This record gives sequence, structure tokens and C-alpha cells, in this order.
Amino acid sequence: MLTRKQLELLNFINLRLQQDGVPPSFDEMKDALELRSKSGIHRLITALEERGFIRRLPHRARAIEVLKMPETQEKQRDSGFTPAVIDGGRPERPAKAMDLEAVHALELPVMGRIAAGVPIEAISEVSHNVAVPGSMLAGAGRHYALEVRGDSMIEAGINDGDIVVIREQSTAENGEIVVALVDEAEATLKRFYRRSGMIALEAANPAYETRMLRGDQVRVQGRLVGLIRNY
Repeated sequence: MLTRKQLELLNFINLRLQQDGVPPSFDEMKDALELRSKSGIHRLITALEERGFIRRLPHRARAIEVLKMPETQEKQRDSGFTPAVIDGGRPERPAKAMDLEAVHALELPVMGRIAAGVPIEAISEVSHNVAVPGSMLAGAGRHYALEVRGDSMIEAGINDGDIVVIREQSTAENGEIVVALVDEAEATLKRFYRRSGMIALEAANPAYETRMLRGDQVRVQGRLVGLIRNY
């Protein structure tokens, strides 16, 4: 899966190649993506090259060739999480299709807000309900929803204000995005890893450091299975 910034950069490079016949400069890329430094562009370029979307031609300045474009973001995969995303404001669909989706929609409680950044207070109270297609729910088990606050998971496609759908469970595999309760007081949305006897809670934003915690400090409260976005 390409992150949002990787996809933005790939689209920008491809557009400039089509319009001007030459790729944009690193300064132009930095400005277009609203990054503070060119080091972020270097990381994005390297990631796109490693994934086979572009190729840098040696011994030539600003020489970048686009090898392919992703069909859709929804078809890509990323470390065990392939979210089903509901976008608000999408074009109207035929009534039959809309009725079919409505039949399978379920209401989930929105259990307040979850921090995708610095952990906030633990969440326990229902603020309201949200309708979710049954196809988004990951099998049996209790599901609930949370409103995201913060930007630490933006490169996993999770933005401030999104609603995340969580399957309640107490265990997680490496690389899964989970709701983690830290020291029974703080809840946060992060990637989960076991490393050298410790639990790593990793952000999807280079501006945030990975938190290394003892196993008894972290309690998994659920795994991310879906995403709802309003525009």
C-alpha cells in the first residue's frame, strides 16, 4: 500500500512529466506536499522506488521515470491492514445498490476519541452511534468505533477526524494497528510490535518516536478493521 503522501508525490511527479516532459525539482515536490524539508521528499522517493513505482536514472539531475501507477488505494495492502473506507460525499449510486448496503448496515457505538499522537485519557463512554456496513466488520466478536484525534497515523491513511472501526480483542500480531491502553490510563492508536521482550507502539509519521514499553504497561483493547471518512 502507498501512504497518502507517497501517492500524492507519485501523482504530482506523473502530472508534471505529462505536462512538461520533465519531473519536478525536489524543492517543487517539497512545496507541493507542504513538507518542511527535502529530507522527507528523499524518503518518499526512496519508498516509491523500492515499491517499483518509479526509477531514478543515474548520472542525470532530476531524472525520474514513472514505471506504473496504482489502480486504486483500496486495492493496496499495508502490513496486515487493508481498511474498508467509507468516503462521505461520494457520487450517488443506483437506488438498488444503496438499498442493499442499507440492509446490511449496523450501528456501532462511538466510544469517544482516540489519540493518533500523544496518548489521551482512556476511553469508556459512548458519545453516539454510527452506521457501518456489515461487510466492514471482521467476523464474530464485539466491534466499536472511535473518532481519531492527531496525525501520528497519517502515513497509514488515518487522518485527524476519521472514525475508525475496532474489533474488540486482547491480542495482536506484529504490524497490526491496535487500540492500546498504556498504564491503564492512556489510550492510543498505533502499530503493535514485540521487540526484545518489550512492546513497541509505532506511529505512521516520522515526526513521532516509537514508544518502547514493558509488556505489563500495555493492554491491547482492539484491532483496527475499518475506516469511515467524511468530507
